[in-house]
Amino acid sequence: MRSLALTALVVALGYATAADAPPAEGVAATVNGQPIPLADLDAAVAADLRNVPVTLAQQRQLRAAVLDDFIDDALVRQFLAKHGPKVDPEEVEAQVKALTARLAKENRTLAAYLKERGQTEAQLRDAYQTQIQFAAYVKEQVTDEHLKAYHAAHRDHFDKVEVRLSHVMLRAPKGAPAAARAAVREKLQVVRADVAAGRLDFADAAKRFSQCPSAKAGGDLGFVPRRGLPEDEPIAKAAFALKVGELSGVVESDYGFHLLLVTDRKPGTPSVLEKCAFEVLEAYTDDFRLDLVKKLRKEAQIKVTLP
Repeated sequence: MRSLALTALVVALGYATAADAPPAEGVAATVNGQPIPLADLDAAVAADLRNVPVTLAQQRQLRAAVLDDFIDDALVRQFLAKHGPKVDPEEVEAQVKALTARLAKENRTLAAYLKERGQTEAQLRDAYQTQIQFAAYVKEQVTDEHLKAYHAAHRDHFDKVEVRLSHVMLRAPKGAPAAARAAVREKLQVVRADVAAGRLDFADAAKRFSQCPSAKAGGDLGFVPRRGLPEDEPIAKAAFALKVGELSGVVESDYGFHLLLVTDRKPGTPSVLEKCAFEVLEAYTDDFRLDLVKKLRKEAQIKVTLP
């Protein structure tokens, strides 16, 4: 549900090792002693915000979100350094050549592509290596029974079911004080009570109170799939649990709090595991990474020094 996101986040970049650590004032965070250079973070944010007008507050919010991605990536790299299989350099080279060929068809060069992304070729290769290594690690862990169960549990996604979703969103960033978030939740609960009692139409509530651009359309986000950006998962999960015309409770996300209404549903087409095996493995790998990062964050020593 990309309409909910501030902007798409960049692909994770490479990091300096402890041996070539920059001065302390040039570090955005350390992850188990490994520094994340502030210059790398700012380059990624600048590339992501190219030609995108945002407020200073939105820029700070994106900067913190990109740093979170960098931290997650550092944790995965550290884990793979201990537990991941070796990667054949030829596999990385094949990915770089494939990317270069795709760019050539668009009359673009690899150098220009990297400049747009605020990335060096070494960082690109490092990112490809991590991607290949993690995929290989998951393949070592997963069984056919795991994938069969995963497919059954996520049929809405693999059958390509979509729901037409409207929402009322009140902003309360994840890093906001607890008291401020509680006040926003309480305000939306009052709105929900009025909508549920018929004192207020949902579309009117969105136009009056929602802080999402969709407010002008009565909160309508159009048809959305079951899986989108990871940060949208709480919203998608709640939406797909609703029947058409059913009002949700207050749903919390990284953006704030939401009141959801499903106005239509497209059933999709029943999927067969054997015919979508690659897609199932890909989605399973994404969720495996999310679960792993949650575990690694609990065990890690993370110090954010972002100015």
